[in-house]
Amino acid sequence: MSKPTPLKVLVYSDDKSTREQVIMALGRRPHPDLAELTYVEVATEAVVIQNMDAGDIDLAILDGEATPVGGMGIAKQLKAEIFRCPPLLVLTGRPQDGWLATWSRADAAVSHPIDPIELAEAVIGLLRPVPA
Repeated sequence: MSKPTPLKVLVYSDDKSTREQVIMALGRRPHPDLAELTYVEVATEAVVIQNMDAGDIDLAILDGEATPVGGMGIAKQLKAEIFRCPPLLVLTGRPQDGWLATWSRADAAVSHPIDPIELAEAVIGLLRPVPA
């Protein structure tokens, strides 16, 4: 039996510590039903777009508080421009900003400060295979 192909997760934030928090919270395998996760750390909008256009990202986690371009604006752009866009999770500044994540067309939202359990549950929900 061959080992499943790792899932590629893009993590965007201009803040290195935010990217590290996301990766540490999720680890290599947040659930036994999922393949291992590999991460692509990104600090700029241009590199997010480049990676998403390449088509090999399984999930993008976008920091809504990033500057100069926030993850919510990027999420809205990606959903409008990429056919069959992979799932997008937006990190919001606070729980009350969930409506902004809806506006951005993100598939899920988790607020700062990052709660590892909440983040893992959201990611598992977005990546878990749908039963046939």
